Amino acid sequence: MKTNIASAATRKPNLLDRVHEVARVRHLAYRTEQSYVNWIKRFVLFHDMRHPAQMGKIEMEGFLTHLAVRDRVSASTQNQALSAILFLYKHVLNQKLPWLDDVIRAKRPKRIPIVLSRSEITRLFVHLDGTPRLVAGLLYGSGLRLMEALRLRVHDLDFDYGQILIRDGKGGKDRHTVLPSGLIPDIKQHLVLVESIHHSDLERGEGQVKLPSALARKYPTRATAWGWQWVFPSPTFSSDPRDGMVRRHHLYHQRIQRAVSHAVRAAMLNKTATCHTLRHSFATHLLEDGYDIRTVQELLGHKDVKTTMIYTHVMNNGRCGVISPLDRGRIKGGRRGDP
Repeated sequence: MKTNIASAATRKPNLLDRVHEVARVRHLAYRTEQSYVNWIKRFVLFHDMRHPAQMGKIEMEGFLTHLAVRDRVSASTQNQALSAILFLYKHVLNQKLPWLDDVIRAKRPKRIPIVLSRSEITRLFVHLDGTPRLVAGLLYGSGLRLMEALRLRVHDLDFDYGQILIRDGKGGKDRHTVLPSGLIPDIKQHLVLVESIHHSDLERGEGQVKLPSALARKYPTRATAWGWQWVFPSPTFSSDPRDGMVRRHHLYHQRIQRAVSHAVRAAMLNKTATCHTLRHSFATHLLEDGYDIRTVQELLGHKDVKTTMIYTHVMNNGRCGVISPLDRGRIKGGRRGDP
C-alpha cells in the first residue's frame, strides 16, 4: 500500500494534466484553458499520437495547413490553434526553439461590425424581459461583453458615481464604464431579490461564492459576504469544473444568448444581431453623439485606438452619411423613360 502511494506521488503527470496545471498557474480563463487542451489533443491525434517533444515546425505547419485547406476554418480559429500549440511548446514543454518566432499567423480579414440603429434597439428590447432584458441593457448601455456582465459582483456597481468596475476583463485589465441611470431602479430591485436568495442560501449553510485567486484562503469570510456575490446568480447550484466544489455560479451565458436571439427574430430584424452586436451599437451610438474616440476606447477597454476606429465606418455621419449624386440630381426613380 505504501509503495502504491509513493509511486503515485512520484509519478509524472501526463501531458494534458501538465497543460491544465500550467494554465492555472498562469491564471488563464477556464474557457481558454479548455480551448487550449482541445487544440493540443487534435494536434497530437493528427500526428498519430506522437509526443509534441518529438515534433517541430514541419508538423505544426502541416497541422495548420490541414485546418485551413481541409477543414476550411477561419483565420481566427487557425490562430487560436496556433496560440494553443505555442503555449504548449513555450510554457509546458519549456522549449525555446528558434522556429517558434518564425511562425506566421493567419491574416484575419477586416470585417465591419453589425450595428443596430436606435429604432432597431427599441424594437429589440420590446421582446426582452426579466433578467435577460437587464443584462442586455448593460451590454448596450455600458458596452460590456457578455461574460463581463455575467461576472459582475455586487460591489462592482457604483450607484453614487454612476459607473461600473469591470475586473479582469479581456487581457486581464480592469476598467470603468458608465452605469446607465435608466437601469439603476431595475438593478436595485433585482438586487433585492438576489439578496433574499443569498440569505436563504446562508440559512442552509451554503451561500459561498467562488473568489478570485487565493482570496478564499487569505480572507475566508469574504466568500459569503454580500458584496462579493454575483449580480446575476444562477438559479441552481453546480459543481465547479476546477476545484469540484458545489456553489451557486453566475448565470449561464447561453440563457442570455438564446433570449437575445429570440428577440431578434420576434422583432423581425433583418440583421444577424447577437449579444455582441449590442456592444458594437453602444460604441457607434456614442461616436454619433459626438463623444471623442479616446473616451469610447477607454469605456470599451480596447488596447489600441485602431480597434475602436472600426466603428467610424458605420456611423450615420461617417461614410454612410455621404449624399449620393443620385439624390442630388433630378432622378427620382420610376420606369426608364419617365420624365
